[in-house]
Amino acid sequence: MATNPTNPIPQFPADFLWGVSTSAHQIEGAAAEREPSVWDAFTAEAGHVKDGSTAEVACDHFHRYPQDVALLRDLGVGAYRFSVSWTRVNSPGGLDFYDRLVDELAGAGVRPVPTLFHWDLPSSLEEAGGWLNRDTAERFAEYASVVAARLGDRVTKWITINEPAEHTLLGHALGTHAPGKQLMFDALPAAHHQLLGHGLAVRALRAAGVTDIGIANSHGPTWASSQEQADVEAAGFYDLLLNRLFAEPIILGEYPEGIGELMPGTDVSADLKVISEPLDWYGVNYYAPTRVGAPEGADIEFGGITIPAELPFTVKEIEGAPTTDFGWPVVPGGLTELLTTFRERYGDRLPPVVITENGCSYEGVDDQERIAYLDGHVRALHEATEAGVDVRGYFVWSLLDNFEWAEGYARRFGLVHVDFETLERTPKASYAWYRDLLRAQGGR
Repeated sequence: MATNPTNPIPQFPADFLWGVSTSAHQIEGAAAEREPSVWDAFTAEAGHVKDGSTAEVACDHFHRYPQDVALLRDLGVGAYRFSVSWTRVNSPGGLDFYDRLVDELAGAGVRPVPTLFHWDLPSSLEEAGGWLNRDTAERFAEYASVVAARLGDRVTKWITINEPAEHTLLGHALGTHAPGKQLMFDALPAAHHQLLGHGLAVRALRAAGVTDIGIANSHGPTWASSQEQADVEAAGFYDLLLNRLFAEPIILGEYPEGIGELMPGTDVSADLKVISEPLDWYGVNYYAPTRVGAPEGADIEFGGITIPAELPFTVKEIEGAPTTDFGWPVVPGGLTELLTTFRERYGDRLPPVVITENGCSYEGVDDQERIAYLDGHVRALHEATEAGVDVRGYFVWSLLDNFEWAEGYARRFGLVHVDFETLERTPKASYAWYRDLLRAQGGR
């Protein structure tokens, strides 16, 4: 499907970076050729993944990367955001794969944008305490140095950590993701240590000569379900927990009031100086806003996640909004609101922004609903730029249908359909739509 010539998407700047994103554990496969990770252990236990699947093979990107890079080349994107598997780097010859991938991307004219951590912590580090252990932040910086030393001659744009909020909430507080801990608010050290690891990795990358560094934090507007004080306070707490807790230490060098006292260590202020190492850009993963009210005394199922009754908020349906196959509300205007809110909240201290993930789960190859979703969000992004937000890039999640964490293979986010029996790739209608958009924007 071509872009609509009667209602074309407005032009972005000529140097605007268009791309797609993936992550190692979700697409690489070849699990036997690397160390085990927390996700290998998590999926090995019955009941953790809804369809009982694992990522042992996934999309077999490890062996089929030339085919996938050809898809990127034909799509016409300027950049490919992938993640480096810490467990593979720890294995003999593991970095050789990323050498080959980066060279293949260079040959296709696609800029590599690696993410150093996308949730797949080595099991050996988890056994030593994982992100609850401060030492993991130091080990992460050492790992960043190793990867940068190998790839830094060809890779100039880097991301430290992906979505520490989700990894803390789902992996350490609620237990619905690896490593499966159910610590509730005792999970806060995992948040702090990821943020500290981010800052230490920024320093390590700078020492390696890297000049273009960001993070990929997930954010979305929080809407109170009513103007009743209890609902407004619950929404404010949710906004603090999912937005401000992970943005403000990086952007402002401080935790929201009352949060720093809950963090581990004897000198949190010294840690914040590391966490707030200057970034070249700030990555935002956006999917939807969240409507929040006062707790109602019962567990709630929302978007595949159980929200326990003991949390001081309840997530509610956004009335009138269509939903994806995942049950997530489709609200393109939420992206404009989020970015303009951040610009108002943080002013000139907010670095230039890159949308590092935006996408949706729908079935089918003729995926008109995905086209409508992406079209709406790209227009909403342009509205944010018109309102004065400095946005430098946009990455669709995801290139391929993949292993969608605790959902297994039941959710399809890809521009390219993957048959998980044969591993055949079939570009969807949305792939053609995005290709046409990039051409209309002056891409290859």
